[in-house]
Amino acid sequence: MKKKYRVKYLPVAQRDLVEIIDYIRIDSPDSAMGFLNRFDKAVVKLENSPLMGTLPKDNRLQSLGYSILVIDNYLIFYVVKDSIVEIRRILHGKRRYSFLF
Repeated sequence: MKKKYRVKYLPVAQRDLVEIIDYIRIDSPDSAMGFLNRFDKAVVKLENSPLMGTLPKDNRLQSLGYSILVIDNYLIFYVVKDSIVEIRRILHGKRRYSFLF
């Protein structure tokens, strides 16, 4: 049987997601729900395949064990520890992010 990982959100990542949904909802509640559904489907896949993300280009983030999962224009930054996938930040892809970690 394949090992299943537990997905855990840091509080800052939870805030990131709420802010993203609220921002998208301003223009289109349907688009916000569509994004949330795509987001949820992608994150659920991490439970079985935590290494499916890509390595960040930033050497420091690589050395800290980060992976990135891309959903639409957003980047999900996460780290795999033991049997936990820890979602640390969710940011727009055009945003500079190296200073956040």
